[in-house]
Amino acid sequence: MPFPEIDPILFQIGPFAIRWYALAYIAGLLLGWRYLMRLAVTDRIWGGKPPFSKDQADDLLLWAALGVILGGRLGYVLFYNPAFYFSNPGDIIAVWNGGMSFHGGFLGVVLAIYLFARKHKIPLWSLADGAAAVAPIGILFGRLANFINSELWGRTTDAPWGVVFPTGGPLPRHPSQLYEGLLEGVLLFLILRYLTHHTKALSRPGIIAGTFFVGYGLSRIFVEFFREPDAHIGYLLGPITQGMVLTVPMILMGLGIIWWAQTQEPPRTSKKAK
Repeated sequence: MPFPEIDPILFQIGPFAIRWYALAYIAGLLLGWRYLMRLAVTDRIWGGKPPFSKDQADDLLLWAALGVILGGRLGYVLFYNPAFYFSNPGDIIAVWNGGMSFHGGFLGVVLAIYLFARKHKIPLWSLADGAAAVAPIGILFGRLANFINSELWGRTTDAPWGVVFPTGGPLPRHPSQLYEGLLEGVLLFLILRYLTHHTKALSRPGIIAGTFFVGYGLSRIFVEFFREPDAHIGYLLGPITQGMVLTVPMILMGLGIIWWAQTQEPPRTSKKAK
């Protein structure tokens, strides 16, 4: 399959350009923000009064956006290509050329949630659960952005759905960005949606966050077997890639959080929101 004719620039006025890459990230943040505000007013899924208000969920958007953008970019610079960017520091801010790390964005959002919870005196793990429930929305749009930007493509394949990327040479490749979007975005969202709305998982803070860590980690490691590793890094050992190495701690952390959450007494909550 040839790569679809998608101009990376939606429209341009002089030097000012609106790129699909940026719009995908903005759409993910805005839809995730709206969903989080919806969770903040749905009393029944929390078993009582939600631990954070709709206004607080609204305010979290800016913090999360800064965490995603700054963390994602700095993570890519430090984890994947430090030599190039230290030699060309001016390119660090050129986000429009691609180059965002999920793991860096993840750490940026974790820090943002921690600081926001402390500032507003919100139970940390309850806020983390809310953020984890909406995170797959942002991941889905981020992977669509990778596809549109013709970056992070997969290994060569003879599968009928292989795509010839303009930056990937003449051979068809796995559209691994779409694989990740389906697993880390759509499937993980549905799993977390089931847990938040059809079980009492939110009554034990940390369950949803831990499930997100494990679900993302397993999905990412699976897709790494189809994704072409960065040319300047390659394989670390046999089929092991940098993405796998960075993801294993997430899985272990998630399992630990789930175990810890199961040992805690559910917090007492009022039956009705005030």
